[in-house]
Amino acid sequence: MENRLKHFDIAFSGLKLGEHQFDFQIDAKFFEAFEYSDFQKADLTANVQFLKCETQLRLQMQVEGKVWVPCDITNEMFWLPLEAEATLQVKFGEEFDDSEEDLLILPHGEHRLNLAQYFYEMAVLAKPLKVVHPEVESGEKGQEILAKLEALSPEEPETKKDDEETDPRWDKLKDLLN
Repeated sequence: MENRLKHFDIAFSGLKLGEHQFDFQIDAKFFEAFEYSDFQKADLTANVQFLKCETQLRLQMQVEGKVWVPCDITNEMFWLPLEAEATLQVKFGEEFDDSEEDLLILPHGEHRLNLAQYFYEMAVLAKPLKVVHPEVESGEKGQEILAKLEALSPEEPETKKDDEETDPRWDKLKDLLN
């Protein structure tokens, strides 16, 4: 996987102090390298504002574009727009440490930084939990499928009859919900 994602490296050792701009293209092969199959096609751009200081690096990253995904209701494929932003502060220390979300410690002497993992996480986390085709949301499509799902959904369980005796301890707990 490392070789396929090598072009997401930034070799910062030769850069002058100050701001730099980097752009990366992300397609479906990028996600295949991570063995992630939810995005069957991808057309994303990652923009990185890179600030090199004497003792640290600061990155402002933005991923935007679209991915080809199935609708969770109709299973119809469509282009889902994605957009995500993240910041990363890079400091130098004795050993590699990426345990904090927005801070990366690189060993002294390191001269390049690979951003593929960050772009991957940004894109995957930008995908909504429930992916719904825009035409289904607007009511233009999927009405017959929604009607069928409604007909097949389980019915509400019957409530207990009032005359059935219940344990008073459970009744006290039910009062806490109200």
